[in-house]
Amino acid sequence: MCNTPTGHSRQIDPRRELAGAAPAAVQVLDVLRFLAGQRGPVAAAVIARDLQLPRSSVYQHLRALQHLGYVVHLREERRYALGIAAFELSSGYLRQEPLARIGAHLLASLVDRLGENAHLAVLHGRDVLYLVEERAPHRPALVTDVGVRLPSHLTASGRAMLAMLPEAQLRALFPDDASLAERGERGPHTVSELRSVLDEVRRLGYGFEDGEVTEGIASVAVAVAERSGWPEAAVTVSFPSDAIPPARRPALATRIREFSDELARRLGAGPQSAPD
Repeated sequence: MCNTPTGHSRQIDPRRELAGAAPAAVQVLDVLRFLAGQRGPVAAAVIARDLQLPRSSVYQHLRALQHLGYVVHLREERRYALGIAAFELSSGYLRQEPLARIGAHLLASLVDRLGENAHLAVLHGRDVLYLVEERAPHRPALVTDVGVRLPSHLTASGRAMLAMLPEAQLRALFPDDASLAERGERGPHTVSELRSVLDEVRRLGYGFEDGEVTEGIASVAVAVAERSGWPEAAVTVSFPSDAIPPARRPALATRIREFSDELARRLGAGPQSAPD
């Protein structure tokens, strides 16, 4: 929160203002966002409960969305799922690629300032998918090329994003030790070890790894959150392990956060906050 010179503070909540002007529209979008965040179809009662909306309103919104093709009603299961119109929206987003387009410009600026490789990644199931990579002069090529997927629990970007997920979503992704992909002797091998790593990421406010993806290469990452608080992407800088010692990596994370904040703003979300 930013304090005014008089000592008073006031933080505008855009969602609250929108809800006051167009409450039904905000509720409909909340329903769609909720369905998009589930691993499978859900009952209307669950939507009403988790969004704290009247059931009558939820059923009304679902009927409208179903009529327009954004929601499908699975009668036998008494559950609702996203429809083909919602898929068409997501396909349009992918065609326009705003995340990759905006991210590419910001990463180029970040690399110019730091002189180290940087990349932008998103969560894709248990993996991270690399969307953009910017290489610094005289730095080694990395395995994190565009389109490459790596186990999220091993990468700095993956850890930064996993640390932002709700507990239920984290359990769904990693229900047992067998869900952690093996990659030699590196990285956490049990769910308990992964939770310890993510606890440290939350404490520090950034993801990190050193030699767990590529020997001799370390990475520091800061997640970019959606308005809902879920991770949308992560901005990562990778460098030879001996180029930036551990004591200097918190300062590096602070510089990366400036760019992740700017990316969040341009995508329509607010800046990320460092932990206390």
